[in-house]
Amino acid sequence: MVEVKTISIQLPSTKSAIALGGVQGENLKLLTQKTGASLSLRGRELLISGTETQVQLCSQLVGALEDTWSQGGSITRVDILTAGQAIETEQQQELRELRQDVLARTRRGEVIRAKTFRQWQYIQSVRSHDLTFGIGPAGTGKTYLAAVLAVQALLSNQYERLILTRPAVEAGEKLGFLPGDLQQKVDPYLRPLYDALYEFIDPEKIPNLMERGVIEVAPLAYMRGRTLNNAFVILDEAQNTTPAQMKMVLTRLGFHSRMVVTGDITQTDLPMHQPSGLIVAQKILHGVEGISFCHLSQADVVRHPLVQRIVAAYEYHES
Repeated sequence: MVEVKTISIQLPSTKSAIALGGVQGENLKLLTQKTGASLSLRGRELLISGTETQVQLCSQLVGALEDTWSQGGSITRVDILTAGQAIETEQQQELRELRQDVLARTRRGEVIRAKTFRQWQYIQSVRSHDLTFGIGPAGTGKTYLAAVLAVQALLSNQYERLILTRPAVEAGEKLGFLPGDLQQKVDPYLRPLYDALYEFIDPEKIPNLMERGVIEVAPLAYMRGRTLNNAFVILDEAQNTTPAQMKMVLTRLGFHSRMVVTGDITQTDLPMHQPSGLIVAQKILHGVEGISFCHLSQADVVRHPLVQRIVAAYEYHES
């Protein structure tokens, strides 16, 4: 007969108990799925029951996330899965380094850090390479993390300019039907980049920074014929570039500049016969010194859990 063991962990506050438990106890359910142990919260007391192995693994998982739940910070499904992966692969030290590596705080005071090991590797590549490609499905933080690093570099005067660009390729809609001039027509395509800026810079200051050219948000066509010196450049939605456009923008990179190219090769909006510049660049530039390719997967999706399942279903169908 297997002996059942129960341990009790006293949590520092009701706020920390709510954070650890998750919405409707979702975190406790996931911890049970991952470890086989039974968990229950009684006020500020966490009870863990199961075999000695199950209880030990579960308490390790809870301990690995303590720096977040003890402060009442939100624990997500991805946090738990990453902690579980670290324990399974004996990467606890790497997990501690990941969780201590705070990229920034939003204007609301929220801490921004990598959620998964691949995201952390992506961040380290951006920091150490002048050209980094971040390739992966929607929701993996490719553009957002690049924008966070870019804004922090700008605010700390590492670069004089922040340039955000993407190809104005329709995803089922037609630019011609949108009202306004060209800039107004392409603004909806650049909205995700604006959203990332608003997280860290007072929206009232952004128009002034844009007028002075410190921040430039523009369609890819505006990059032709320029040399981008002393700038942090982000090319988003790069799967929608043609090979010629990709070569054009990569060769704009000037002195003391850094570029991050992000895209999802499974969501190309180009015509069927048109090859993607991102896919071609992977083949041509793979192995070139000074260039880093980082591949994220559905396991790195940090949006609503349903997004991860949608991406996984599409990957299964397409394979």
